[in-house]
Amino acid sequence: MTFKLRESVFTAETDYGIALLDEDHDQYWTLNPSAALALRKLLDGGTEADAARTLTEEYSVDLDTAHRDVRELVGGLHAAGLAEESTGNTASAPSVRQVRRGRVHARWPHLRGRQQGKKSR
Repeated sequence: MTFKLRESVFTAETDYGIALLDEDHDQYWTLNPSAALALRKLLDGGTEADAARTLTEEYSVDLDTAHRDVRELVGGLHAAGLAEESTGNTASAPSVRQVRRGRVHARWPHLRGRQQGKKSR
């Protein structure tokens, strides 16, 4: 199975990672650089194991911790309704649509969301 974001979820690269913009629900989530790295690997067709290995190559984290963090990230994205699993071939259609660059920040592995007009905790 291939990991992908829902069609109405857009990504925006930021100075601090990635912002995920949910157009259907007027919400956004921010991921720090390590979560952004894992998400990019998943969206490029990598597995959770590939994403964990990428984290160990870039950051001082052991493989078990990286696997756990990637599972938490994927679980959080699914729980927030941002992601879906695809069994079909997604090579012809991009799984991520880019939007213009913004400046938002949050800590990972926890996803932080903000509804339009409301402050997040």
